[in-house]
Amino acid sequence: MELPFQNEELKGKVAVVTGAGGVLCSMFSKALAACGARVALLDRNLAAAEAQAKEIAAQGGTARAYYADVLDRNVLEKVRQSILEDLGPCDILINGAGGNNPRATTTNDYFRQGDLEKDIHTFFDLDTAGVEFVFNLNFLGALVPTQVFAPDMMGKSGCSILNISSMNAFTPLTRIPAYSGAKAAVSNFTQWLAVHFSREHIRVNAIAPGFFATAQNQALLFNPDGTPSERTEKILSATPMERFGKPEELVGALLFLLSEKAAGFITGVVLPVDGGFSAYSGV
Repeated sequence: MELPFQNEELKGKVAVVTGAGGVLCSMFSKALAACGARVALLDRNLAAAEAQAKEIAAQGGTARAYYADVLDRNVLEKVRQSILEDLGPCDILINGAGGNNPRATTTNDYFRQGDLEKDIHTFFDLDTAGVEFVFNLNFLGALVPTQVFAPDMMGKSGCSILNISSMNAFTPLTRIPAYSGAKAAVSNFTQWLAVHFSREHIRVNAIAPGFFATAQNQALLFNPDGTPSERTEKILSATPMERFGKPEELVGALLFLLSEKAAGFITGVVLPVDGGFSAYSGV
């Protein structure tokens, strides 16, 4: 892949990426490998992770795919042992696993009293188990892998943890209260962890992507005929750059935050990559 710049510091380092079978985290994995890192791609969808690892290998990179459930510490501990044998101890951890669930989503932006009589999903219909799943996947999905892989970083220099937050963490989006709250927790956890690990010289930061059109949110952003949905029109009208981001536009932020030379005094930061969305008041 074409990189915005080369981060030579990553050469020979071991990077563990969760959610690596997805669009954004597979791209992160490819960027890390292109810089010379040995990449462990973790995902519950092993086939997807394996496909990405094969692409990296075909480009001359070093990558291995592993089945992993980020909420199961026992599974992660076994994966860690495999990575130690295959690639070596972890230097970089990208906590990218996350997502939303329909059971934790409302149908409409606003509640109206008559909604209770309609066949729609209101705030009062939010499923407790669905909300718990979203919180666990996004927040514990960053905490548990950090518990498992951070010990490999102790006593070394140049180690870093990067969490994936969201624009929802700054201002909650309509319809997805659990996801918005969970990403706010990820941002807060990033700051907490940066302080907690500061004496061990492990930097902890996060990227907060704005709106990127991917396969996962295609149905939300576009109508069946391919025209922009009402939600897309709202998003673009609130994005000063008036477009969706391209996944590769996150790579610069990734490589910058992982660079000790460029960002060695940066920790506890949540960096928006959002086309100005978080800066715009609407006026």
